Amino acid sequence: MGENLKYRNFTNTLNMSAEQTLQLFRETEALLKGHFQLTSGLHSPQYFQCAQVLQHPQHAETLCRVAQQHFSKQKIDVVIAPAVGGIIVAHEVGRLLQARVLFAERQEGKMSLRRGFHISPGEKVLVCEDVITTGGSVREVIALAREAGGEVVGAFCIVDRSSGKADFGVPLISTLQLAPETYQPEKCPLCAAGSKAEKPGSRFLKRG
Repeated sequence: MGENLKYRNFTNTLNMSAEQTLQLFRETEALLKGHFQLTSGLHSPQYFQCAQVLQHPQHAETLCRVAQQHFSKQKIDVVIAPAVGGIIVAHEVGRLLQARVLFAERQEGKMSLRRGFHISPGEKVLVCEDVITTGGSVREVIALAREAGGEVVGAFCIVDRSSGKADFGVPLISTLQLAPETYQPEKCPLCAAGSKAEKPGSRFLKRG
């Protein structure tokens, strides 16, 4: 299957178009083709391995300046991400916004704050992620921040695969918004053709 990527032509603070952003993913081998099981459980012939592009600090800064542009006037206190994929994004956004950076970890199936991390009541919180498809992990982190008394003012991701359809009840800002092919596992044509899905996402990491 070809690279069937429909995207909205957003530009960031460095005047990078959506096509230029995609080209950055291609050049760093972060846009993969094959048969993948996403963190959401959906299958897709495309996978955005953001770690490949984010390993270059200059690219991380470029991609995350979109968050700085949109949230700098809101005086964010805490930037938080679900582990593992969103950690680098949150750290770079926190650096740009001069905010504290935390990450939530899944413990016994539930997102939680560990390592002494905390959110104080009334703190303004921005939730970050690398890639959003259905947004399940982001919703969990938003709920976690609110349970702690934080005021969640928005969410940010590098790649929004929902094409703007993911609803968190707060503004979602992304560097790249698109709608690549996804399939329910039982309706996946790649599976029907005998291909086995790879699971590159961090949700499938095993604890030692």
